[in-house]
Amino acid sequence: MLSNEDIKKRLINNDSLFNFVHVIQQNFDIVPNDKPHIGANIAYQDIKELRNEFINGLYDTIVEWVYSSEKYSELLEHEKSLGKSQAVASSSIIRKAREKFRKSDDPEKLLIQGQLGELLLFHFIQRYMGAIPLLRKMKIATDNKHERFGADAIHYKIDGINNVIVLGEAKTYTSKYKFNDAFSDAINSILTTYANLHKELGLYSHEDFLDKDLDEIAECFLNNTLENPYVELVSIVIYNENKSISVTNQDDIHKQIEDIIKSRFKDFDNAKIDVDKNPILKRITYIVFPVWALDELAKEFQTMI
Repeated sequence: MLSNEDIKKRLINNDSLFNFVHVIQQNFDIVPNDKPHIGANIAYQDIKELRNEFINGLYDTIVEWVYSSEKYSELLEHEKSLGKSQAVASSSIIRKAREKFRKSDDPEKLLIQGQLGELLLFHFIQRYMGAIPLLRKMKIATDNKHERFGADAIHYKIDGINNVIVLGEAKTYTSKYKFNDAFSDAINSILTTYANLHKELGLYSHEDFLDKDLDEIAECFLNNTLENPYVELVSIVIYNENKSISVTNQDDIHKQIEDIIKSRFKDFDNAKIDVDKNPILKRITYIVFPVWALDELAKEFQTMI
């Protein structure tokens, strides 16, 4: 079994991406309100939104999302054995990773927004929850023998004596403002994911979708032999914001966006978060990520892919 030190070594360094993301962590007016949740947005430098820098930074991390460092090294050696230089071999792996994204022949038809959200979720879980991928979903998405369903992220960490499974869902809405719909959908979706966790892990254990030394953890969880199992939930909602902000200075712009995020949390109907019926919701962490003109951002990302 992995140690805490092993997990820390496997966490990716995504500092460069988060240089272009403004993040606040605090207790918001939302259930559960006894723990911090996350609000985030594309960062500003003075009065310029670092939109292109954010998209480029996200794009550069695709390989790390699709392949573990061990798998990447294995693929790199294979490509070099075919007579390719280090640079060409690396480029080949990046191309293969890009090919795992959903494509559209119509550039106006958006198919990528869901995976954009899943990629962001992957980064937030590693950075703010310290959990590494247990199951790599992108490889399932392009395997014709397997149905693509279930959690958008299944990660693992050790917290004290607990072996923690972190389930994540990403909801990305590029249409006109639909925060409340998106938030409700996210809660319902992750409850379904939680209910089907054993079924999903059972489908993919002992296959290439789990890193080999994490397969044992999945097997023990399925057989109820994993000591002190503990499940946490994470939900990221990326939505098209329609409230206007005043272009003043960097700190003030970030403060305006923070106030918008606080109001979105506050205005959501807490009665829709039934922790008595679903006590697992006491362990959920919300991530709210407003984007202005989100459809244009998703189209730009799709063009890069």
